[in-house]
Amino acid sequence: MMSQTEQIRIRDYINGEWVEQNSSGSVPLNNPSTGAVIGEVPMGTARESRAAVAAAADAFPAWRDTPLPKRMGYIFAMHRGMIDAKEALAQAIALDQAKNIAEARGEVQRVIEILEMACTIPALIQGETVPGIANNISGRIIKAPLGVFCGVAPFNFPALVFGWFIPFAIGTGNTFVYKPSTESPLFMQKMMQLIHDLGLPKGVLNVVHGDREVVEAWYEDEDVAGVCLVGSSPTAKAIAEGCGRNGKKTMLLGGAKNFMMVMEDAPMDQLIENVLISGYGSAGQRCLAVSNIACVPEIHDEFVERLLQASKNLSIGDAMNPDLFMGPVISRNAKERIENYIQLGIEGGATLTLDGRNPELAAENRDGYFVGPTVFTDVTPGMRIAQEEIFGPVLSVMKVGCIDGGLRMIRNHKMGNGACIFTQNAYYIEKFINEADVGMVGVNVGVCAPHPYMPFGGIKDSLVGNNKVQGKEGIDFFTQNKVATVRVISPQDAAGKDQAAAPAGGEVRSCVAS
Repeated sequence: MMSQTEQIRIRDYINGEWVEQNSSGSVPLNNPSTGAVIGEVPMGTARESRAAVAAAADAFPAWRDTPLPKRMGYIFAMHRGMIDAKEALAQAIALDQAKNIAEARGEVQRVIEILEMACTIPALIQGETVPGIANNISGRIIKAPLGVFCGVAPFNFPALVFGWFIPFAIGTGNTFVYKPSTESPLFMQKMMQLIHDLGLPKGVLNVVHGDREVVEAWYEDEDVAGVCLVGSSPTAKAIAEGCGRNGKKTMLLGGAKNFMMVMEDAPMDQLIENVLISGYGSAGQRCLAVSNIACVPEIHDEFVERLLQASKNLSIGDAMNPDLFMGPVISRNAKERIENYIQLGIEGGATLTLDGRNPELAAENRDGYFVGPTVFTDVTPGMRIAQEEIFGPVLSVMKVGCIDGGLRMIRNHKMGNGACIFTQNAYYIEKFINEADVGMVGVNVGVCAPHPYMPFGGIKDSLVGNNKVQGKEGIDFFTQNKVATVRVISPQDAAGKDQAAAPAGGEVRSCVAS
């Protein structure tokens, strides 16, 4: 296991080299399980951001012209490298992001699967040809790279967001500048070393740490073709505004408030298991965590009783301990924000049936940032805890008369990321799939995350713009359609009409730079 006492040295990676930031300052890197400072993270400025973009812009022409099989060779090598380094990468996530080590291993495994999907780029990047548009004329669509893309990662899935952005961007021939979260940079530090050791050409992938100053430098930079984000809705809208002024492409995934609909015929054992995983996994810090649970009266009381008992029995503690179910939240500020929402729920009239504040912890974890499983009942749709993204292990149970009541709640909410239903009734299933006003739907699953072959993303305020990550949509975002109209002229026709213009012997001439 990785030592939690060694100080972690986080650096930028620009133009194929690890770079020290000497004058821009730094922020402490904490282990959320203990509260201890385990390193520091440099806070880049516009200067470092522009240097990384310049390196990516310089590398783009040669990388674009690199044969596709050679580009894909690097993606294959990343895949093999992640398999070999899987445990070390998972421990990095468990240390500074404090995701339970079992879940951290699962996150790394999902990125390995995403890389497998990215290896299908040669099939999905193929263009189209329309022959016979007119005599000897055909039309052709070519999917071409655009140039430099930049990406911003959230703290909660440092590996997954790397997988969503970088393999698809560079695999299709673009270059990239990546800004990890300052709260969980260690995965990308180790992943970048792995990629460096593979010999990826200089400037193709660059990493800069910092805050909004790094990102805002991209808006006016003429070398930046587009920006990607997974983060909050306000941040997504700010980036969309900044990029929109300069005509840059954006792929921006925002916040979430996910619903679960529980019908009278829900399989109770599977339901409870999935609620625990979805609501408390990653300490509730994921964009598809269930938050609002709409339950019909016939099963409501039994569901609440079973949920409370199961929630009370969950083990909480150090993220490095595989025998524990749930680790801490990311920071002291996050803990205070979640606890404030718990108080708002009480003041708003909901019943706090399970209070996760001040959970019992081992001595070494008492300075960590822990919030235990929390359950509210008697929640109504207008309450702040039902409307706003808490991003913690807090569940709001609401009683609804029928499936239409639950669908109405989902439809009226400003966010539209994900929603799940638990039922064995085919009518309910089809109605829910068709009418739930969200981007991702689950049936008898607690986390409705699509497989890497399919697009991931919400609608309404959960997605700013139209582009989603992974799958074919991810490839489409990182490419542009170039359309060619091609007329074929036979040598005889060309010679007959303008013999003087025809090269001797029919040879093809090209210009060579002197």
